Amino acid sequence: MTRDSRVDEYIDRAQPFAQPILHHIRDLVHRALPDTVEAIKWGVPHFVVGGKNAVGMAAFKNHASLMLCSEEFAGGGMGNFGRITALDMLPADDELIARFKQAAQDAQAPMAARQRPKPPIAMPDDFRDALARCDGAIAVWKGFTDAQRRDYLDWVVSAKREATRAKRIATAAVWIGEGKRRNWKYESC
Repeated sequence: MTRDSRVDEYIDRAQPFAQPILHHIRDLVHRALPDTVEAIKWGVPHFVVGGKNAVGMAAFKNHASLMLCSEEFAGGGMGNFGRITALDMLPADDELIARFKQAAQDAQAPMAARQRPKPPIAMPDDFRDALARCDGAIAVWKGFTDAQRRDYLDWVVSAKREATRAKRIATAAVWIGEGKRRNWKYESC
């Protein structure tokens, strides 16, 4: 169990209400993850396992936060548990220990296993029509990988103005008809 004096200093500088919360989180992390290494990252304490961030904690003027690096933030304050102002706002110790262990395990997983699949982007009718009008574009489109199709679809649907969208659709249809991927200009960089 390695403890970093900078984490001690961070806790000592925290508001009085936050100090017992931070001490409690720190102690639970060390119980759950005996091989953890403490660090200060982005100005707040983090608990690192195998070189990967697993758990972080922070204290603010009116609340504390607990971050599980492998989970999405819940909102209502930085962290997965919202704005914590008292110890009794934390889940039970057993639940936290289990989640800390899961966070460390998730952090060690290969990057591909940690990535969540992106939601599909529906093919707009006007884009489909433009591809149909361009010789060979449909065949090239069908040969693209999901990621290559997604690049074009995202580019088209992210246009804020209708004129921009129409220009992107026309350009995309020509490029696809020529067998070009969305970022073809940068492939040889």
